[in-house]
Amino acid sequence: MGRPAINKQGVRLIKIRLQIHGKVQGVFYRQSAREVAKILALNGWIKNNPDGTVEAEAVGTPEAVDGFLAWCQKGPPRATIDRVHIVAKEDLSEAPPAKDAGLGFQIVG
Repeated sequence: MGRPAINKQGVRLIKIRLQIHGKVQGVFYRQSAREVAKILALNGWIKNNPDGTVEAEAVGTPEAVDGFLAWCQKGPPRATIDRVHIVAKEDLSEAPPAKDAGLGFQIVG
């Protein structure tokens, strides 16, 4: 196992991918999640899926990613969250820097 991934400021980074189930489309879930991600200084993306779920990927410090996960489990006021499935969670210690690293948090679909 290698060293934990660290950004330019010497901070450990992790990545998480989530699939959120429930009433999560048409309730400003993606827009609200983007605002939370910006406050937490996360990079990544969020999108609606054709099956009615929302999918998100976030990269940041373990504390920030955990905070985002906690928010995703509650969502914005108009959402009803049935469950949040953690599709993947990884320490970025072995991964090369992503091409889109540092681009903020985007709504992609």
